Amino acid sequence: MTVVLPGMTADHQRVEFRSSGEHDSLIDRWKSKNMDQLIELCNKTPVWNDDTQSYVLNFHGRVTQASVKNFQIVHESDVEYIIMQFGRVAEDVFTMDYRYPMCALQAFGIALSSFDSKLACE
Repeated sequence: MTVVLPGMTADHQRVEFRSSGEHDSLIDRWKSKNMDQLIELCNKTPVWNDDTQSYVLNFHGRVTQASVKNFQIVHESDVEYIIMQFGRVAEDVFTMDYRYPMCALQAFGIALSSFDSKLACE
């Protein structure tokens, strides 16, 4: 998963993003590699666990059940700084944590969109 967000100023304010035309959306800028004032985030790569014979992510106890819907979002420059994590804690219960530079609305939108492509995976 790739996440593209408006960037932040030096004083921690969100950069205002306004499309200048029909082909100037966040996705258009990302596709053309015009990342001025944008932040590109991605899934943290899981590591192989010999004990469980599977790929795992460390959710530090916040996620308690395995699921294809579990994920962590990081910036490539610091993969240990987890900006967002989302995962299953019960049959139909999930937890979501986020932090700077993401806001609650962005995190919630990302969490909701993660269900769209994985509806029949389990």
